[in-house]
Amino acid sequence: MNRIVGLETEYGCLSNDPAGPPPAVARVRNWLFEQHRFGLADLHQRDWDEPAGNGGFLFNGGRCYVDMGHLEICTPECLSLRDLLRYDQAGDAMLTAATHELGLADSLGFVRNNVDYYSGATFGCHENYLVRRSAPLNEANVQSLLTFLTLRVLYTGAGRVRSSPGAESRGDVIKLAMDSDFQISQRADYINNDLFEWVQFNRAIINTRDEPLADPRRFRRLHLIHGDTSVLPATLALKCGTASLVLDLLEIDQMPSVTLADAVYTFRTLSHSPDGPWRVLLADGREIPAVEVLRWFYTAADRAFRGRDAETDALLGIWDGVLSGLETNAEQLVGVVDWVTKRWLYAQFLAQENLPWTDPWLRAQDLEFHAVDPARNLAWVLARTPEPWAIPAGEQHAALLTPPANTRAAARSSLMHDLKDQPFRYFVDWELIEAEGVDALKLLDPFAATCPDATAWLRRCVRARASQIAPERSEL
Repeated sequence: MNRIVGLETEYGCLSNDPAGPPPAVARVRNWLFEQHRFGLADLHQRDWDEPAGNGGFLFNGGRCYVDMGHLEICTPECLSLRDLLRYDQAGDAMLTAATHELGLADSLGFVRNNVDYYSGATFGCHENYLVRRSAPLNEANVQSLLTFLTLRVLYTGAGRVRSSPGAESRGDVIKLAMDSDFQISQRADYINNDLFEWVQFNRAIINTRDEPLADPRRFRRLHLIHGDTSVLPATLALKCGTASLVLDLLEIDQMPSVTLADAVYTFRTLSHSPDGPWRVLLADGREIPAVEVLRWFYTAADRAFRGRDAETDALLGIWDGVLSGLETNAEQLVGVVDWVTKRWLYAQFLAQENLPWTDPWLRAQDLEFHAVDPARNLAWVLARTPEPWAIPAGEQHAALLTPPANTRAAARSSLMHDLKDQPFRYFVDWELIEAEGVDALKLLDPFAATCPDATAWLRRCVRARASQIAPERSEL
């Protein structure tokens, strides 16, 4: 990839504890940070809803914390799809290890989905893409990006059983039927706007918050909240890899010129139409196949970036194949695209059990498709993972504690190891590290894997701590 990418995954939790999931979620979080097992717990309150101990940074460069009752794990800053996949899988592995080590495997389960079927609430998987500040964000390019992010649901959706009648309808004049047996997307019913700043209310396809977590003169961060949590590695690679390629097009001002008549309505309509026809209305009045529009983006990326590097060429080949599968027979994509795989699997199940799509049993099975524990997951046995993104066990295990070697995550992880046994209090964040009595150490370049000022900064911290202790002793 030509940019830093990271994921924030909010995990659903299934528990048979009468007190509900919160106590178990807290136990798992605490286990991750006990005796610095996987990282350093926050020593200070970070925000009004993040008190000390609510979470912390991981030695692999990521972060884990409790957000609105959900355990959330963030990957470190990644510069390749392979790294992004293995650090995303590392989060699952941590949770699986915790539930087994704590003896909770039979009473507690985490799922990487986006819908609480009991309450109708939604929780997300947020994508973060570093974008150069020089990128030409004019009206035409933003509308083109919005079009791509809307239509990509055809190969990024995780699939879900039924609909969410309680989800906000945003006052649409034309109402979608809310009795779909199966949808392509888990999040579509909850997306109400095309561009907006907030993330919890009036959710948008493009979140406009400008919070780069890096040098704001050089970078901005595209924060996407409308996508589903991917289960199959191929789906995740396609989701983040093709988005990164389209942002490459944006930065060189070679985006296809296309605008949807109504992005949110299109997003929801596609989700409720797993059988098609996937035709979309453009702002100029034309109605054309959605896959044809996606092909415009593929063709532009292929023309601009083919031959750049092996990862790009592999991604372009798989993207081409998936679009061809969507055009001809989507079932060719079983094991590659989440929603296609889920729908095919459950169609076999319903036929064997002679059940309708409305049977409550199916929603329970739906959750098992997203189970974090591989012993319970129904999707992984069907996975057809392209060779570039098949992660061997040893490489996967290393991602639990070791950061990517070519991004800021390595610098932050190294500093965290230096800090873990220090007597002074510290504050770790994505772009800076603070300690009492000294100026903050800034990590403003996400591409910088080392920090030349780290050793001198640590010495200043030690001296500041010593100067604080001396007056205290004299008073005694």
